[in-house]
Amino acid sequence: MTTTLPSTISPARKYAIRTALFMSGYVAVNAAAISGAFDSMRPPATWVFALVVSAPVIGQIWALLAWMRDSDEFVRALSAKRFIVATGLAMAMASAWGLLELYAGAPHVSAAMVFPLFWAMFGLSAIFIRTSH
Repeated sequence: MTTTLPSTISPARKYAIRTALFMSGYVAVNAAAISGAFDSMRPPATWVFALVVSAPVIGQIWALLAWMRDSDEFVRALSAKRFIVATGLAMAMASAWGLLELYAGAPHVSAAMVFPLFWAMFGLSAIFIRTSH
């Protein structure tokens, strides 16, 4: 996939721009939804709305993967290692909580929380994963 940002911009700067754009859209749409702007919607519009809100999440994941692709070998390897660990931890924690909900009566947590959980694990992995090998 090609990007429309100039090639003279560093991968890190492109990532920052993309993140700002995608997360601004995410915050704006969710803030409007929280304030009741979409309360009168009914299916199928609610289904479309949910998919629209998920688009910036998908875009943010693409932005991270594009940054990894465009970075140098060391950053790419280090980031890939952190990405894999963060994904595994988030999946394990989400699965464990889901089983606690099913079998132990734990309170429900929306699957939408997997995305922030992933980012928390990605940040935590950066503390412990400091080398690319």
